[in-house]
Amino acid sequence: MSDQYPNPQWYAPRGGTATDTPPYGSSAQPTAPIPTVPSNTVPPPGGPFGPTGPSGPQGAPAPRSGRRRTAELTTVAVLAALLSSGGTLAAARLFPAETQAPSAASTSQLGRGTDAAPVVQADGTAPDWSATAAAVSPSVVAITATSGQGGGQGSGVIIDSAGHVLTNNHVVAGAQQLTVTTSDGRTFEAEIRGTDPSTDLAVITIAGPPTGLTPIAVGNSDELAVGDPVMAVGNPLGLAGTVTTGIVSALNRPVSTQAEGDGQGSPFGPAQSEPVVTNAIQTSAAINPGNSGGALVNAGGQLVGINSSIASLGSSSGQSGNIGIGFAIPANEATSIAEQLIESGTATHAYLGVTPQDGSASDGSASRAGAEVMEVGADTPASAAGLQVGDVVTAVDGERVESALSLVGHIRERSAGDRVTLTVLRDGRSVEVEATLAAKPSSNG
Repeated sequence: MSDQYPNPQWYAPRGGTATDTPPYGSSAQPTAPIPTVPSNTVPPPGGPFGPTGPSGPQGAPAPRSGRRRTAELTTVAVLAALLSSGGTLAAARLFPAETQAPSAASTSQLGRGTDAAPVVQADGTAPDWSATAAAVSPSVVAITATSGQGGGQGSGVIIDSAGHVLTNNHVVAGAQQLTVTTSDGRTFEAEIRGTDPSTDLAVITIAGPPTGLTPIAVGNSDELAVGDPVMAVGNPLGLAGTVTTGIVSALNRPVSTQAEGDGQGSPFGPAQSEPVVTNAIQTSAAINPGNSGGALVNAGGQLVGINSSIASLGSSSGQSGNIGIGFAIPANEATSIAEQLIESGTATHAYLGVTPQDGSASDGSASRAGAEVMEVGADTPASAAGLQVGDVVTAVDGERVESALSLVGHIRERSAGDRVTLTVLRDGRSVEVEATLAAKPSSNG
């Protein structure tokens, strides 16, 4: 990398240190990695998130598809290069739309109880963002989390009339008290309903929820295309009700951050929690600390993502502002996890059962990067499907896989019971292997 461009650093919602490990493995594309900083809470220096926390009014920045659901591999030791937790920013890294009104959305039971977009744009080439903002803003709240060490701020999305608010886990992790402020200025106490550190998602419940709450309309993130217009709504730097616009810059970006949690069940042991790997939506809409947990919506006002992290060139302080590269957890994955958290307080994840590493294999006269299978666990979906050590996975259901992290992201966005088609390079040939993902055994974390 030229001296003109410093090594990028990846940050995640509060907690963690930076790492200069490139997002792609040695066998993957030599694209220069882009640093990321979560867009979440902004706790004040010395706050519960550390000296440079996520996002909020003061303090440092904190950090698919019916099938985009969370999942796990038996081990993600290959991700050990992820940053450790501790600071207000968790390290993050990556790997390797439309002019008409958005189509009807997801099958989620959350939202306004209808798949229709609240806004019908007359001109898809020039969306009326004022109409979109008016429809969405009442569904987005500012969250203040406090503990004995201080406080921080983030964003959340009202997902039903019972007062459930979907946000990032890193926004509320460790909080002893939570308050939610709605768009009309009312503040309510809230409590955590359930958290899922491995996907960096959480649901909190407004205590004694008032009547007249406006749940967000839920869209289908699988229908997004690169170039689609989107709007981010949240509480950046404590500036509640802020909206910014941009486009979907890329899809299926494997972004990795260190999860905030107790570390139980982690492949790394109790000392640290497992990393979060998301096949994220990349957007040019400005996202800053405090935006974490807020809404990413299409021009029709439908939720398509939960804003969670941002890219940064890095700095000695570990803080960063928007540079036009932000990331959101796809709405299909987020709402699937939210439904489970509301139901039971916990979420079940799927897993494949392999240990991968970055690799490459011959594909005709060319070479293709992918996730090389180093180990296949006994009695796992991978072994039942016939995956073999040495196979290089290059696609999942036709979507490219360019690294071990990319494979992890594709599996995590799916659910136990989902049937997937893996394209693998084996002995110089491309073959397809079908596997049915299973519920991840608790013994595997």
